[in-house]
Amino acid sequence: MNDRNAQKKEIRTAISKAEKVLIGIGGEWRLREDGKKVRSRRLKDEAQRALREGYESLYRLIKDKDYYIVTTLTDGAIYDTELASSRIVAPCGNIHWRQCSKACTKDIWEEGEVPSDVCPYCGAPMTGNTLEAEDYIEEGYLPRWEAYKQWQAGTLNRRLVILELGEGFKLPTVIRWPFEKIAFFNQKSAFFRIHKSLSQIPKEVEERAWGIGADSLEWIRGMV
Repeated sequence: MNDRNAQKKEIRTAISKAEKVLIGIGGEWRLREDGKKVRSRRLKDEAQRALREGYESLYRLIKDKDYYIVTTLTDGAIYDTELASSRIVAPCGNIHWRQCSKACTKDIWEEGEVPSDVCPYCGAPMTGNTLEAEDYIEEGYLPRWEAYKQWQAGTLNRRLVILELGEGFKLPTVIRWPFEKIAFFNQKSAFFRIHKSLSQIPKEVEERAWGIGADSLEWIRGMV
């Protein structure tokens, strides 16, 4: 598909007919630079207007569907949208979740829950509960990951739309490669990979997959 309007129509039609919708959100959807530290940026800020509108458009596209979202982002912005947090898993963590930098405990706190930002057990500084931590505590996302795997098991032989948005090769084992595998095994799936420069589709799924070379955030913003 080369015509942009035809591509967008194809996606809308596929979603309208889908029984389930699986979405992957990657780097093209990260919070924009605005001079603040990442922890101080908020989706409501004016500098994040395009991102906010992208999430609003995505919500309108899928709000009436049985969806699940996997994101490699750690900025937590997706949790400030209308998308259901119970249908989101962030296996790379969330910078607004705090853990002991020494990993002396598997406890994880919400930002501000421990005002001193110091571990109440050992006195070590807190750090973001993300892959960037020296000792990443994965318990923060595991309950949602288990829920996602159960949801995914129910997609086999169902009309499934896979919408991969802005995910590159930094962490291909989280979204990119697993989504290809899901598309391969589900003969009723329709797989859309949207990325400005990495929209290539493997030949094993090319009969029911579309690679769209475009900024995925801007693409979704223009969908509705």
